[in-house]
Amino acid sequence: MMKEMKILLFLDRFKGLFVRNGIEYDVMRRILQVKLMMDGRRVPTIISQSAKKKKEESNQNKFYSSLWIYVLMGLILLPFILIENEYVFQMSVVFGIMMFMIMTSVISDFSSVLLDVRDKNILSSKPIKRETISAAKTIHIFIYLFFLTISLTGPALVVSLFSHGIFFFLIFLAEVILMDLLIIVMTAFIYYFILRFFDGEKLKDIINYVQIALSAGIAIGYQLVARLFSVVDFNIVFTPKWYQFFIIPIWFGAPFEVLLHHSGNTYFIIFSALAVIVPIVSIIVYRQLMPAFEQNLQKLSNHHGKGKKENRRFQNAMAKILCTSREERVFFRFAFDMMKNERDFKLKVYPSVGFSFIFPYIFIFNDLRTQGLAGISSGKLYLCLYFTALLIPTIAMMMKFSGRHKASWIYKVIPLPYLAPIFKGALKAALVKLFLPLFLINSLVFSFLFGVRILPDLIIVFLSVLLFSIVCFRMMRDALPFSEGYEAVQQNEGFKIFFLLLGLGVFALIHFAITFVSYGIYAYLALLLLANVLAWKKGLSVSWREVLY
Repeated sequence: MMKEMKILLFLDRFKGLFVRNGIEYDVMRRILQVKLMMDGRRVPTIISQSAKKKKEESNQNKFYSSLWIYVLMGLILLPFILIENEYVFQMSVVFGIMMFMIMTSVISDFSSVLLDVRDKNILSSKPIKRETISAAKTIHIFIYLFFLTISLTGPALVVSLFSHGIFFFLIFLAEVILMDLLIIVMTAFIYYFILRFFDGEKLKDIINYVQIALSAGIAIGYQLVARLFSVVDFNIVFTPKWYQFFIIPIWFGAPFEVLLHHSGNTYFIIFSALAVIVPIVSIIVYRQLMPAFEQNLQKLSNHHGKGKKENRRFQNAMAKILCTSREERVFFRFAFDMMKNERDFKLKVYPSVGFSFIFPYIFIFNDLRTQGLAGISSGKLYLCLYFTALLIPTIAMMMKFSGRHKASWIYKVIPLPYLAPIFKGALKAALVKLFLPLFLINSLVFSFLFGVRILPDLIIVFLSVLLFSIVCFRMMRDALPFSEGYEAVQQNEGFKIFFLLLGLGVFALIHFAITFVSYGIYAYLALLLLANVLAWKKGLSVSWREVLY
């Protein structure tokens, strides 16, 4: 008999509520128990030539042990919580930050759970109500979302209790719950409307593009929250505008003003009503649409339709231009195709593509608004272009994973004495497919904003990113490309990404420093060019004994 879980014992207290809503509680409980057990199952370690074995850790334990990172991230909320008597401002910013962090986690980590159809073949053939299956899936998501949310908001909730009192704390806690409901329903609704109109592989691609758009939209929306307010005589002043009804974080900031400051502002009252009514109505509508949503999810398993002939002219042309050997061109095309067709890879990486595209503009937005185009064109904000490389560590980490990793045995029969062509081809394919389009688009926009004078700087940024990508691959390289399952992701990879991003900042600081040296730009450009030649020649020279496969 399966070991009882504390979360299930807690759910038992609400058995009557589930039964009254037409859900077969005992069946739902058993489905949920199996889902949680499967989340915590042990995964076999990837076979290595080394005699040293990695310590196994369940996926569930990895999740729980990583929650402290969210606790640290939640500490940035504390300065806003401690502000006195500016409730609508401080709580709008707090909820903006929380929605940004939680929804990006939902997009990148929980979409695969929300869109999972693997249990349909087993459960659909059994006499189980559709509502029961839907409830089990929804609660499965909420369990992990609860731990994520409480880790992120826990420090802020505790501080709010002691700094603003019990009433403030209770309002804050209630709105966090409403926010989570709204986030799940918003994500589900977006996928539902996509599922209505598209099938199979096309649908999977569109979901990835929606994730990019959501990531960029959340980042922009988070920045807009603070711009709803202006400072007049050291007092924060709220200026009502019609478009604020579409900015959700301010909905959750308004109830504090209405209930604690007894404000009669019409806008605040409407915002407060929206904060309560919209999540509740949304979850009711979601419950009604859940059967249709589950039915449409079957489209993810469909592979019908005419296969279209792929145009490989660009891919082949880039392989001929960039790759120096026949073997390298083979792995360039292989990696290019894997990144194009590997759904799980796109699910993990594409959100970071959205962030990398939008972040350079977020950091110049303030100065552009206050100084105008003429004011910023003579400055050095073009160095924000380094933010375009934020996706490089994520690419370096995820390129060793694949949903088809069992086919990696093919590496063992390749007649290659060394692995440099494999890593070079894969890295060049990743840069061409994911980084180069972003860099070219942003470079054109920055050239318009800052003028052609930054052309040498654009070349330096590009060369710096090429060198940075070698560093990332060297730090992340302990397996061949696409040779491990996604369940093998290690917790310490997040630390590597953090330190690599610090390294990217070092490149930006050096670039900033040499702008104050006469002809320093050109000397640094020549140095980077030489460093790239050496790094690409020697930096990816790897022997078979150095990798796991």
